[in-house]
Amino acid sequence: MISLAVLVLVLAVLMMLRMPVAFAMGLAGAAGLAIQLGPRPALAVLERVFIDSTSSFILVAIPLFILMAELLTAGQVTRRAIQACQAWIGHVRGGLGIATVGASVLLAALIGSSTASTAAMAASAYPEMRRHGFNERLAAAVVSVGGTLAVVVPPSIVLVVYGVLTETSIGKLFIAGVVPGLMTALGIMTVIKIISHTTDYAPAGEPFRFGHAVRTSRHVVPMVVLILAVIGVIYGGIASPSEAAAVGVLGALVLGLAQRTLKLRALPPSVSMAVSSTVMIVTIISCSHIFASYLSFTRVTQDLLVLIETSGLSRGMIMGLMIVTLLVMGMFMDQLAILSLAMPLAFPAAMALGYDPVWFGIVVTKTVEIGLITPPLGLNAYVAAGQCNLRLGEVFRGLMPFILMELLVLLLLLFFPDITLWLPGMM
Repeated sequence: MISLAVLVLVLAVLMMLRMPVAFAMGLAGAAGLAIQLGPRPALAVLERVFIDSTSSFILVAIPLFILMAELLTAGQVTRRAIQACQAWIGHVRGGLGIATVGASVLLAALIGSSTASTAAMAASAYPEMRRHGFNERLAAAVVSVGGTLAVVVPPSIVLVVYGVLTETSIGKLFIAGVVPGLMTALGIMTVIKIISHTTDYAPAGEPFRFGHAVRTSRHVVPMVVLILAVIGVIYGGIASPSEAAAVGVLGALVLGLAQRTLKLRALPPSVSMAVSSTVMIVTIISCSHIFASYLSFTRVTQDLLVLIETSGLSRGMIMGLMIVTLLVMGMFMDQLAILSLAMPLAFPAAMALGYDPVWFGIVVTKTVEIGLITPPLGLNAYVAAGQCNLRLGEVFRGLMPFILMELLVLLLLLFFPDITLWLPGMM
């Protein structure tokens, strides 16, 4: 455990010097291996780890899902999804907020990026809510918490990274995220509805017009079909996540060109964004594996498991400590950085306690999702505050009832694992 303390100290110093978490982990792990094994054996280990961690076929899903999201974003998916949802339910009290959450679910299934979804909703849905009399604090909170759905709802990049780091089935993780994602969306809508009936923060929007609602929905239906196709081929065992991602890219390209919303000049920037995001994610994964290799050679993981077994704490108490630790980390760090730091230790401990890896993945993902909206450094709140031109404190105050709802959903997932596991169990 002394070696773990030294490693944590080195990591802390590097991160205090503003080094990215991935590089800090890689350097600390490489230095530890060199001290433990010697320079030449350490280089041999680093070569094997880097090749093994970056040559996995499942990594192909990452650039493909990101490219699908970029193509759909360039094809004006966000604006059309919001317009369709608002046309159907915007006329009731709090309806525009509920419509924003509905559009966020669509964006989560199409984009897979929490901050991108928040930025898109803040740019398009926030002005619409303010125009119809929504309280600015509530409107900003809705776009912030709606963006977190992209962490759990498939095809979530966070779930892909968790699957790669822990060698868990990404297909099962995607399917397992459907019900918790919908539960979270329903919880957000319930909070909005309660606020709308107890305050004047969320008035009704424009009167309902059936013809207008149908017209605004005709461009969204193909997108919904695309989502169902991507998830359906994974659920049915017809295609792997990587193959489903390729189907999604092709579908996004065909939809954008057929609807004449995707311009050819948008293709190079979309590919460039997908490549840069993929390089960042793969770097995190490879550096996390270097970190995990150091832990393996120094038997830190095994020592930790022995410590847990002899601590006298119950399974529930140990899981509770892990969840609290992840929640605290989420207040200060990005979700991918949390996974890369925590999983080399937390995952073996959870497996030793007999927890299901798919269930644990959804619980961890849900936990780091909550970190996106909790002070002092909730990333989604920062994005919303910047886009909506509000003080960060105002956004956090608006988020408080939604944070309580998120914690309630997390508790339900912890105490009732079947909520997560019954759908993948039917695959």
